[in-house]
Amino acid sequence: MDGQSIEQQLRVMAMPELTDSTETGHTAVVKTDSNPQAIAQDRRWTIDDSENLYRITGWGEPYFSINAAGHVTVSPQADHGGALDLYELVKGLRQRNIGLPLLLRFSDILADRINRLNAAFARGIARYRYPNTYRGVYPIKCNQHRHIVESLVRYGTPYNFGLEAGSKPELMIALAMLQPQENPEPDQQNQPLLICNGYKDREYIETALLARRLGHRPIIVVEQVAEVALAIEISSNLGIKPILGVRAKLSTQGMGRWGISTGDRAKFGLTIPEMLTAIEQLRQAEMLDSLQLLHFHIGSQISSISVIKEAMTEASQIFVQLAKLGGNMRYLDVGGGLGVDYDGSKTNFYASKNYNIQNYVNDVISAVQDACVAAEVPCPVLISESGRAIASHQSVLIFDVVATNDINPPLPKVKAKDHAILRNLMETWETITVDNYQEAYHDVEQFKTEAISLFNFGYLGLKERAKAEELYWACCRKILQICRQQEYVPDDLENLEVNLASIYYANMSVFQSAPDSWAIDQLFPIMPIHRLDEEPTQRGILADITCDSDGKIDRFIDLRDVKSVLELHPLMEVHQPGTPPRVEPYYLGMFLVVSYQEIMVYLHNLFGDINVVHIQMNPKGYQIEHLVRGDTIAEVLGYVQYDPEDLLENMRRYCEQAMEDKRMSLEEAQLLLENYERSLLQYTYLKPTSGIQTA
Repeated sequence: MDGQSIEQQLRVMAMPELTDSTETGHTAVVKTDSNPQAIAQDRRWTIDDSENLYRITGWGEPYFSINAAGHVTVSPQADHGGALDLYELVKGLRQRNIGLPLLLRFSDILADRINRLNAAFARGIARYRYPNTYRGVYPIKCNQHRHIVESLVRYGTPYNFGLEAGSKPELMIALAMLQPQENPEPDQQNQPLLICNGYKDREYIETALLARRLGHRPIIVVEQVAEVALAIEISSNLGIKPILGVRAKLSTQGMGRWGISTGDRAKFGLTIPEMLTAIEQLRQAEMLDSLQLLHFHIGSQISSISVIKEAMTEASQIFVQLAKLGGNMRYLDVGGGLGVDYDGSKTNFYASKNYNIQNYVNDVISAVQDACVAAEVPCPVLISESGRAIASHQSVLIFDVVATNDINPPLPKVKAKDHAILRNLMETWETITVDNYQEAYHDVEQFKTEAISLFNFGYLGLKERAKAEELYWACCRKILQICRQQEYVPDDLENLEVNLASIYYANMSVFQSAPDSWAIDQLFPIMPIHRLDEEPTQRGILADITCDSDGKIDRFIDLRDVKSVLELHPLMEVHQPGTPPRVEPYYLGMFLVVSYQEIMVYLHNLFGDINVVHIQMNPKGYQIEHLVRGDTIAEVLGYVQYDPEDLLENMRRYCEQAMEDKRMSLEEAQLLLENYERSLLQYTYLKPTSGIQTA
């Protein structure tokens, strides 16, 4: 699609067939397969079929489901509150002039995730009679947006939930967001913790230490041996005793996407020899009692519980050994890694996990307790930095489809006088059966190659080549229909599904709203939020509206690994007398998207931040808690050092010159300047088009 205008993209839609509409005064047009069998199947399709197809029960429970109308619903309070119809919600927001794409955030889900994590640790502590407590912290790097951090602090207050800062800017956020204790006690354990991770300079450590005077409880986690001497020096100068921790490089290595970031050669943390060096430095400075925490991290999105078990065994032994060496060990921070089941398979696949929260908690508690009891060391306060597992479920990215490009040309007529290559292709199409479809595929591939060669040498005209291509694709579609009915698809036919997939042009930028999908092939659940009582007869990939070939999504969740196409519905057009045809909105949702990627944005083609709507349930239904408007064109231009006023002034000068040269009328100049100035103040994404022409 490089270099192709949106208008051109919209015109690629083929003219569909007419069907009856349930509405009066217009005729609905549906782009469908003309296969009667497919239509019959469509009548038998149920929402249960859609639930199985899109696996919403696997990844969406207890928050997302499908209602009787065939719309995705969200239950922000899980089993303790009502449900919202996503399709109706989006319609209501559009009536408020809130354009797509937009990000819906449900703060009640955030509250429920915090409740579930703390409840799981409470059950685990009671089950094992663990003689200490749990203190969760939210890693700000997971998503730094203010309203999320504010909500998390608010909902986490009953649990003394704290924050983790991995950089100096994140430390600034944490200090201002956490409420300090007015009369903090030195050994107060029920106070929200502030875990200070990441590489640190003098200012970082000074700021963290001075925060103790405010009533915060910052724990400075040593990531490099050099930080120990710096902490000792600054502590002596300020006269403030620090609470220190050390981050261990475990031999246990994570698995999946981020597994290589852990182990002996991990980016962060101390090796065992370096840890002993740090202990000796603290001992010489008579500050060994400041060492109170052991921290480790074995990677994000740990898919297998066996890795967690192995890491906990190793870390627990390091903890008890540090205590025996004289450390005042009170806290064990197990880091992040608690996974999210993106594909609903409940396996150790990298986009899933083979355990639930309670399994995770039980293994953490039992490993620590076993080691501490055996070594006669007091059991520590347990800390986890679960960001992904807390934040992911609360957000849904909603975007609309502006056009499709389908490979479904009409079957051309072939006459006896036509070139032999065309007659061969037609004969092949007529004779394709379940017994010869693989052989037929090899034949049509050869015929297509020969047709192109004949065209290149001037033996076929443009019309003949067009017929050859139409016949080739018709054969491929017929073969694909047979393949879909087979238990095993031959290797040489595996690409047929992808080659024949429709392209659905999505009103979004992958680089802005789904950078993880583009950069590291992260999988997210994607599905229509309506029409789920209809069979999705099309197979497609998603292309965004940037002028970049990488701006696409062609990897989707599946029970069997990853699939290259997504089942989608044909677009529907509505014809009203005297007006151009319009396309009925078709909305897709991308779920579980809030972790990490939302902050890792990329202004490709200058598509900016999207509209964000925070939804909160109330006794009457819901209310819009916050509306964060997406970027205007003027704001995005400012990010890349353009002054919109200067640009507008340049346009005025160009218009004056064009009028002086008689190349433009006054009315044309006024219209251009009005459009230019109005566009600067508008959303960077596409507006709904009321009169889309089809070709």
